[in-house]
Amino acid sequence: MAEQEETNNVDTIEDLIQHSLAQDYNKANEVFGNVMTTRVADLLDQQKVKIAGQIYNDEDADEEDPLEDEDFEETEEDIEDAEDEEEEEEIEGAAV
Repeated sequence: MAEQEETNNVDTIEDLIQHSLAQDYNKANEVFGNVMTTRVADLLDQQKVKIAGQIYNDEDADEEDPLEDEDFEETEEDIEDAEDEEEEEEIEGAAV
């Protein structure tokens, strides 16, 4: 019974949206903080398990491609695409 009450008190994205739509921004901010705290804690726990497995069980590390600076740089093509999208939005907004 206590578990059921605990799961009912957990803030969700749906709660965040409902509070935002109701213009209860203080509560929406609180819910956002709770949701993000939960997600970050879950991710940290997953990484702890992964690292513990690597250290104590001789598990192989995942061979993920590390992110490079180029992954975050905008190319001329990206900038042109963004400008085209902005122009289309302006045209659509003026037509309405």
